[in-house]
Amino acid sequence: MNRGYQRDFTDNYRHKGLRKQLVDTIRQKGITDENVLQAINNIPRHFFLDTAFEGIAYEDRAFPIGEGQTISQPYTVAYQTQLLEVKPFEKVLEIGTGSAYQTCVLGELKAHVYTIERQKKLFDLVKQFSFKSKYPTLRFFYGDGYEGLPTYGPFDKILVTAAAPEIPEKLLQQLKPGGRMVIPVGEKDVQRMMRFTKISDAEFDQEIFADFSFVPMLAGKNF
Repeated sequence: MNRGYQRDFTDNYRHKGLRKQLVDTIRQKGITDENVLQAINNIPRHFFLDTAFEGIAYEDRAFPIGEGQTISQPYTVAYQTQLLEVKPFEKVLEIGTGSAYQTCVLGELKAHVYTIERQKKLFDLVKQFSFKSKYPTLRFFYGDGYEGLPTYGPFDKILVTAAAPEIPEKLLQQLKPGGRMVIPVGEKDVQRMMRFTKISDAEFDQEIFADFSFVPMLAGKNF
């Protein structure tokens, strides 16, 4: 992706038919939350990709979006979102805006989303992305995901869309009691999806799920 990046904002019957096939595919892979499936069905994924990818935008796989980042595989987006169990009007912190596709899925579920991107070029592209205005409950920040957004916390849910080598303690502390964080953890090519539920400031319930492969979660901001 670069500053000459071109998007196609036409959403025709062909695109909608391909989205329905995509939803059927991820349903067959085990996604059962109908609200999540409907959100995937409602959002034109090709809007988030360069026109060069339009013909394959609804394949269930990740694609590059520049700056060493990717738009996640739709199944991965659905899997993380299903684990998060988002309810309308909950306050959700997202670490790693990327293309804003996952952000808009959360917006489609009526969450109030605070999303952080550390790559300045991606952040600037998302700022210019008109489709995001469909969701007035989205707020975009340029910053270090490891730091979270303590000024705006605590949060009902936290979603991390990059692989953390270890559990970010600062993010756990920004959860409300009873809040949940979904995060892929691991330093190698494959990470384990984990979910933390905050019992108290010092106690968290920990669950381990399937293996995935994410780009690494990095500290600081990249200009």
